[in-house]
Amino acid sequence: MPACKMVSSGTGMFGEGKFNIFDEWLSSQKRGLFPKDFLFWAGEGFVWLYMYEDGMNVPSEFEIIDFQGGLYAVATDIDQKTDKEFMNAEIDKFLSENGFERDTSRLELGNIITSPLVKKIMGYGQMDYYIPIKAK
Repeated sequence: MPACKMVSSGTGMFGEGKFNIFDEWLSSQKRGLFPKDFLFWAGEGFVWLYMYEDGMNVPSEFEIIDFQGGLYAVATDIDQKTDKEFMNAEIDKFLSENGFERDTSRLELGNIITSPLVKKIMGYGQMDYYIPIKAK
């Protein structure tokens, strides 16, 4: 992922005021082939990020931040049903076999990759888990 600017929701939870405003704003953005929004756990709640583009109309409630970017290993699974212990073991095995290790200086990110229509058809949503990595 390249270093870039991101619009940040700030820390919050789904169903709460500012987080709902961010969700509404994000939902009004044109959806492309590749994800532009990423979520991470910040200890007291989630932070939702959206890739900023010049000229974008960003509500005043939200900050535009610098995002470091970097290499990520990506795993896909069923949203909210992931066996994280198994997933992490598989990721660590892959990294070890290919000369990489986790980069704990950066945060793990997530992105829901299924649209509401696809979720309705399949009966579940899929999530991409982005694990920051670096060369050993």
